[in-house]
Amino acid sequence: MENQRELTVLLIEDDQFACEEIRNYIDQLDDMHLLGITDDSNKALDMVQYCIPDAIILDLELHEGGGNGLFFLSKLHDLGLEKLPYILITTQNTSNVTLEAARQLGADFIITKYERDYSAQKPVELLRMMRNAIQRHSTPDTTVPTLSPAEQNRKLTIRIHRELDAIGISPKAIGYEYLTEAIIIATNEPVPNLSRAIASKHAGKTPASVERAMQNAINRAWSNGNPEDLARNYTAVINYERGVPTLTEFIYHYANRFRNEL
Repeated sequence: MENQRELTVLLIEDDQFACEEIRNYIDQLDDMHLLGITDDSNKALDMVQYCIPDAIILDLELHEGGGNGLFFLSKLHDLGLEKLPYILITTQNTSNVTLEAARQLGADFIITKYERDYSAQKPVELLRMMRNAIQRHSTPDTTVPTLSPAEQNRKLTIRIHRELDAIGISPKAIGYEYLTEAIIIATNEPVPNLSRAIASKHAGKTPASVERAMQNAINRAWSNGNPEDLARNYTAVINYERGVPTLTEFIYHYANRFRNEL
């Protein structure tokens, strides 16, 4: 029992305050690990396929994000997972028809947010109570064949591109490709000088030009992008006076996140 692994959780929620409460609460626990947060049902499907969580806390409405919980549940079965994650729904919806549809689509438990004693911690505590049963149910997932390094990098590249696109870094920017390579390297096997490692793969490029292109791509996203999209999709703390992530902060924010999901 003492060697039991952490319960891995994916949070699909569009209420930013609730996301922060749940994230901060789970960060204090030693028996749970939050793999990621998204308010978009399509993005959530990619994340499930990539990191295979034990459990999912799913907001049914996702008014401020993309899609909805019912769409997510209907598409989850198309992923072909050997074992489905435990699905814990949180919702403001009072329609018996809607809640029954959620159950038929695979919801394991539903907590209504209008209950008097509801809090952001309640779904977390429910999962903790059920941790042993959930992990026994999800253990066969570990028998899924291990991906080759090339396949892992391909899937990681797709994830990185989605993240860069979400914060407004254009695929046409020179730094886009360099940032993708840098995050992959930092995720898999960090090196002392990322810019030098990337420049060595591109004829005629110097470490300084690679570094400049990456930082320029970040700067343009923060100067021209939608502040709400940036705040929603880039969750790391940024120095208030600087107002934009440094290159190292940016790369390792994603690398550390993806490394925890591998």
